[in-house]
Amino acid sequence: MSFKKITEEESPYHHLEKMSIGTILKHINAEDKTIPNAIHQSLPQIENLIEAITDKMLMGGRLFYIGAGTSGRLGILDASECPPTYGVPYDLVIGIIAGGEKAITKAVENAEDDREQGWKDLQQHNISDKDVVIGIAASGTTPYVIGALAACRKNKIITGSISCNPQAPVSTEADYPVEVVVGPEFVTGSTRMKAGTAQKIVLNMISTTVMIQLGRVEDNKMVNMQLSNEKLVDRGVKMLMERIENVAYEEAKKILLEFGSVRQAAAYLNKQ
Repeated sequence: MSFKKITEEESPYHHLEKMSIGTILKHINAEDKTIPNAIHQSLPQIENLIEAITDKMLMGGRLFYIGAGTSGRLGILDASECPPTYGVPYDLVIGIIAGGEKAITKAVENAEDDREQGWKDLQQHNISDKDVVIGIAASGTTPYVIGALAACRKNKIITGSISCNPQAPVSTEADYPVEVVVGPEFVTGSTRMKAGTAQKIVLNMISTTVMIQLGRVEDNKMVNMQLSNEKLVDRGVKMLMERIENVAYEEAKKILLEFGSVRQAAAYLNKQ
């Protein structure tokens, strides 16, 4: 089967500029409703990738996301949310974008076309065969990402990919490819829409499930979250009060702030 870039096919909707706001929203919403089913078709692929990541991370490895443009930004977003949510070190899940930090907010010309730079960027983090690298590319054709994964495989580093085209070139460089085929975009070629949403959902699935497997969640609670603001402190106190009988709010808050996490505070109180 030859590669067909469905993400770039023409939108089935025409004359968008003549539509009312309500009609535009209705159509965008209708397209977005197709994303969960597309992801459902890819669940076995996602499961296999998560199992591989978990195995490596339980042995002390790290998880890298690498991408360009919207895909790179989504990887950085997911990586940046792991430490405050699950209390893990900031260098456990790392997001890398073509063009560097500047590209997070502004497009860097031709950055995604450099096939060699992705591997160079990974080497800045002392990448090794203990780690896992996931390349994110909506079209599945980004040279920066494909080159990075190809170099990883040469160095016996496990690779995964997230793309939105079947038989995507990036998939051939991934040990665990994930292809979520969401079809043409409402605005032709605007893969920040359905493709971006699909990638974000898959990244949520990956990081959340991996963190559960690593023991960063108990029951359905984020017991290792960072207590970085009053809202999170209050949430942590209430978690502690649910776990420990007859502990007052202020006492629970004092102990929580002393130990820094619900898990450690609960362990201390259970010994009393």
